Amino acid sequence: MKINEFIQRKQSGQKISMITCYDYTFAGIINETDIDSVLVGDSGTMIMHGSKTTTEATVDEISFMIKGVSRAIDNNKVIVGDMPFLSYRKGLKFAMNTVDAFVRSGANIVKLEGVEGNQKIIKHIIGSGVPVMGHIGLTPQSINALGGYFVQGKLEKDAEKLLEQAKELSDLGCCSIVLECVPSELARIVTETVDIPTVGIGAGPNTDGQVLVLQDMLGMFKDLKPRFVRRYLDGFQLVKDALNHYHREVAESVFPDSKESF
Repeated sequence: MKINEFIQRKQSGQKISMITCYDYTFAGIINETDIDSVLVGDSGTMIMHGSKTTTEATVDEISFMIKGVSRAIDNNKVIVGDMPFLSYRKGLKFAMNTVDAFVRSGANIVKLEGVEGNQKIIKHIIGSGVPVMGHIGLTPQSINALGGYFVQGKLEKDAEKLLEQAKELSDLGCCSIVLECVPSELARIVTETVDIPTVGIGAGPNTDGQVLVLQDMLGMFKDLKPRFVRRYLDGFQLVKDALNHYHREVAESVFPDSKESF
């Protein structure tokens, strides 16, 4: 999928499927699927390294993850690089150095959270030839200001503000918008109002696409079960069983056998 097709999906009415990925191995599997787009998210610092929040992610970490993913993904999928905490709030030079690093690592689009104070940066990135994906609703990098992971836009005034933010991102020239943890009806209104695709996570079925964290939908965490996630695999149990199977065969001298020996 090329960037133009990604943007045109809204007009065609064909939904966009997006999944997070942070490494070469999983990217190689994703490359063999029908998934449309891969988000190398700042969530990778939590998923892969156990960080408590996404604010711990760095430019170097995400650039490294983008490189691994892009080496396995061919041109049939759009790769989105997630600009980490404060990387677009330290001035134009730092922001563009981040964009430069991400694009050179293999990203086709960069994503950043919020609108207020980001307008100049967004316009400059787009004017430099790099598509920008906006992100509103629950913005995890602002977790300290939000006070927790809560649904956003439930009050009328908050819903109106979110709709205005979506319009502004569209007017600034963003190629798409992530809507995270907002009421389904509000997500529908936003989607019908703006001309660019909306990609939802915890935003109901009426967005132009959906994104999930790969390890969440594969059930790789035993006790983590967000309401907005549908598990398509019990990965935790499957991997645990395979490891225990391996352990038993080693302990019982069943592995390796003659076929697996030189």
